[in-house]
Amino acid sequence: MSQAELAPVRAGRARRNPLWTLGILRSELTTTLRRWRTLALLGVLAAVPVLIGIAVRIETADGSSTGPGGGGGGPAFLSQVTNNGLFLVFASLAATLPVFLPMAVGVIAGDAIAGEANAGTLRYLLVAPAGRTRLLLAKYASTLAFCLVATLVVAASALAVGALLFPVGEVTTISGTRIGFGEGLLRAGLVAVAVAASLIGFAALGLFVSTLTNSGIAAMAATVGVLITVQIVDTIPQLSGIHPYLFPHYWLSFADLMRAPVYWDDVLKNLELQALYAAVFGSAAWARFTAKDITA
Repeated sequence: MSQAELAPVRAGRARRNPLWTLGILRSELTTTLRRWRTLALLGVLAAVPVLIGIAVRIETADGSSTGPGGGGGGPAFLSQVTNNGLFLVFASLAATLPVFLPMAVGVIAGDAIAGEANAGTLRYLLVAPAGRTRLLLAKYASTLAFCLVATLVVAASALAVGALLFPVGEVTTISGTRIGFGEGLLRAGLVAVAVAASLIGFAALGLFVSTLTNSGIAAMAATVGVLITVQIVDTIPQLSGIHPYLFPHYWLSFADLMRAPVYWDDVLKNLELQALYAAVFGSAAWARFTAKDITA
């Protein structure tokens, strides 16, 4: 066989090689997490717990309290931060989940395909023996990895600031029972994973939007626009019938993980809803991307 005839055969073997698939995924993860834009997003997310912790510290410096009963407002768990710095983790996740975390994910997901097309690198990625399906899966996997990394950055920053500014020790659950600090840390880790999992469906939606255009900025803006619109709809009482089917409806159900015993109903509903959105919009993204005429 000539070299020209061997090229398709080699490409087919590469596509079937699991190591090649891992190579694509590793490349996407490295590229995504090393971008200055990604690092800037993570920096902003890490700063949110710092600002919350400092604000609570200043407000309670005279011995007053925050949250319900103390004249203050804010995210759930905020009133308990002064008693136990570990609650800053839960308060920070409650503060970032509705807006900051999904907006950051929307930027990464919206730019996944459209950004490559806009930069003129998408066609070259597909020239390599990657295949559109594997490339799309690698893009989605790297977006999910960012969801987890971003959530852990918020949690780690909050834990460090909470331990520095406030006392830590036994944790009082929502149910009123007390658990040890070690178990409290495990609950905090479980909450962080639940928050990251809450973004699975939105990440798939953003990836689908990214396949519809060749402009990364347009895809990011559209994804964030959908997020804002859906969250507004979720607050309109007259539309309560569709609220349980909106992807952010159960986002704050992670608070049930701080009960004793844990209340799993809404947590599982959230996971099921995210899986449904991931299946629907992941399939739509695959159908669009595999049939798309790549010109850039």
